[in-house]
Amino acid sequence: MKLISWNVNGLRACISKGFFDFFDREDADIFCIQETKMQEGQADTLKQGYFSYLNCAEKKGYSGTMIYSKQKPLSVQFGIDGKYNDEGRIITLEYEKFYLVCVYVPNSQEGLKRLDYRMVFEDDMREYLTKLKRVKSVIYTGDLNVAHTEIDIKNAKTNEKNAGFTIEERNKMTKLLECGFIDTFRYKNPTKIEYSWWSYRFNARANNAGWRIDYFLVSEDLKDKIKDAKIYTEILGSDHAPVALEILV
Repeated sequence: MKLISWNVNGLRACISKGFFDFFDREDADIFCIQETKMQEGQADTLKQGYFSYLNCAEKKGYSGTMIYSKQKPLSVQFGIDGKYNDEGRIITLEYEKFYLVCVYVPNSQEGLKRLDYRMVFEDDMREYLTKLKRVKSVIYTGDLNVAHTEIDIKNAKTNEKNAGFTIEERNKMTKLLECGFIDTFRYKNPTKIEYSWWSYRFNARANNAGWRIDYFLVSEDLKDKIKDAKIYTEILGSDHAPVALEILV
């Protein structure tokens, strides 16, 4: 299977910048989207050959997730047991052999004013993923809003107290991996320096002053089935680049 995940930073805007050209070219089995920033019916998102699932935030023009899937899932769930659905951040699709969880993790924001909320979210998500893993394999993807280690960020020292690279956020990622999950990109590319997000400020993308904050994690039972994991750094249309996973499931 080929899976792609992309924080599009506004799906309607990304469509106008060639989203579906990339979508059609890559022909993924599952395509996950974060930060759709749209409500039902605000754009023509139907694609022949795909089932689609959209989770919208209550606040217009904010957050939101979406999944396209060639295969109809056994079940669909929004949020975590009724939580976090107000911001449309989580979609879980259940298939015969695995769960797919698409997430847009909350940003801790300037001044870390949402860090406490983020910490609770991380704990709830880790508990949820661990529970799913007891039933069947798990693929967890999306904008996780954290550069896990210094190799995942251009300027580590100057960002140590900034949202996305605080020790608290990085420790939550470590704890999740220790619960039995694999960072597929780092597993296939142990020393590769490549990023998936660049600020719109300071000409960051042109200077490749980026962060790797978009991921595919898989439960450890899938480790030997990971074929490839990559970042499409050349694809524009958003401040994030799409990420991909090829896996035998």
